[in-house]
Amino acid sequence: MVMTQYGIKYAVHIMTAHFGNLVAKVCETLLRKGPLTLRLLIRFTELTPSQVNNSLLILIQHNCVQAFTDVTEGEFGDAPKDDTLYLALFSNILHRMRFSKFVAIASQKLGQDKNCQELLEGLLQNGRLSMEQLVERAESSGRAGNHPISDVVHDSLFKLLNAHFVERCPAPEPTLSPKVEEPPPRKRGAKAAKISEVPETLEQRLIEAARPVEVLRFSMGDTNPEAEKSEHHSQISGQKRKHDDLEIAQDSGDADGPILWRANYDEFIRCLRHKACIEHVRSQFDDGVVNVLSAILEATRSSEKIVKTEITVPLSLDNIYEEVMKNEVGRSMTLDRVEASLAALGCPGMDDYKINLRRIIEQAQTDEVESIVLKRYGRDAYRMFRFLSKTGGLVETEKISDSSFVDKNEAPKILYRLWKDEYLYMEKVALTVPRHSLCLLWRVDRYNLWEHVLDEMYHASLNLQLRLAHEIEENKELLSLPKDNNNKPLVKKMHHFENVRNLLRSSLVKLDDALMLFHDF
Repeated sequence: MVMTQYGIKYAVHIMTAHFGNLVAKVCETLLRKGPLTLRLLIRFTELTPSQVNNSLLILIQHNCVQAFTDVTEGEFGDAPKDDTLYLALFSNILHRMRFSKFVAIASQKLGQDKNCQELLEGLLQNGRLSMEQLVERAESSGRAGNHPISDVVHDSLFKLLNAHFVERCPAPEPTLSPKVEEPPPRKRGAKAAKISEVPETLEQRLIEAARPVEVLRFSMGDTNPEAEKSEHHSQISGQKRKHDDLEIAQDSGDADGPILWRANYDEFIRCLRHKACIEHVRSQFDDGVVNVLSAILEATRSSEKIVKTEITVPLSLDNIYEEVMKNEVGRSMTLDRVEASLAALGCPGMDDYKINLRRIIEQAQTDEVESIVLKRYGRDAYRMFRFLSKTGGLVETEKISDSSFVDKNEAPKILYRLWKDEYLYMEKVALTVPRHSLCLLWRVDRYNLWEHVLDEMYHASLNLQLRLAHEIEENKELLSLPKDNNNKPLVKKMHHFENVRNLLRSSLVKLDDALMLFHDF
């Protein structure tokens, strides 16, 4: 999905709340104008070089910006030119609102390990840290007990790396090939497939180019804090940027310096995607089908190379049954019931079985949009929209009215309202037989509608964040009140504020789940 206008505004609000106006202004410029050199960034932001430099250091430290070298062909036989550019990572900015979800996932997977949880929280809060810095944080917290601090940190980091929740930081400045052209646009008839077959974006290409090879990405390597200390000192004094002395390398990780670690957002989003698939299937089928899907996702997890894996790797029925029986619910299932569950999931009855995760996500997206239509426009609009969504093509007004059992006088009004709010596509066709007249045809344009719905979600998230900030600012004096306060009016006001704050926060969490369904999954 592309960045929408409200998506950019929402991302800028997040950066403003977390890092202040200067950093947010630099980030907004990169989001709106795309990758820029340091010189152009200073020019467009109208900030001082020092302010831009410091803002970039913060953004790179917190994985919100990636530097890269762009090689361009020289003119008139000149040698190729290379420039250092900076690109804002839109998805990583949005992930900053999901840190609590990430910690909850790691806590569940690693058995409530407090040391792992604290180490992960440190990386989420600070962006990227070396082993030495991780040890220093652990010493200040005093959680190690009777064990040496460095050993506890080392063991916790090993567990997080083994679970792929933490990874090495990417290359500080990867080189992209000169050709970054997008593929030619698809024909109009293929729009329905574009929802999941969009061309690879520059952000995705850059992340892939900067990412360490798999064998090193989750490897401990040399994590001796004492060795890192001397290397880090020499790195700071010796490494300089080629442009305007911007020292980014020490904050991005370098092969000659200490190994820097960060949270692996991809793994957390993959876990949340699996959870979304399971919850959607749970709403459609019984616990047996859910258990089979969960078992397959767990068994094929290591083979997933990208977050948006469309189809799981094939598994035999015996392998699936063996995985299903690993939990208490699965041990009560017979082989016939597992086969029936696989059939319910749309798996053909062959030797090997594969789950189409893309189809599950698309159905969940459709259900989400239909739910929005039902709540906003009523049941008649919901029936007509659902009919058009299933039909896929252009349908005339009268047929829509008859098929969805909506009054013929009301149907055009409802369809026009959905079209006006960009939920439907309308096409006018002139008829000459039996007389000159104008026929209106309607359909659901999934790709454009999904983008529109996503922009509405960004808008709603921004409004909720602003309302939450307003409520906290208006009632900040209540936060300092002692819990045993006996002033009944103040206590009543405090309870009301807590209810409003909890409602807004829970609404944000639910809205973010829907937002991920369209942007990340």
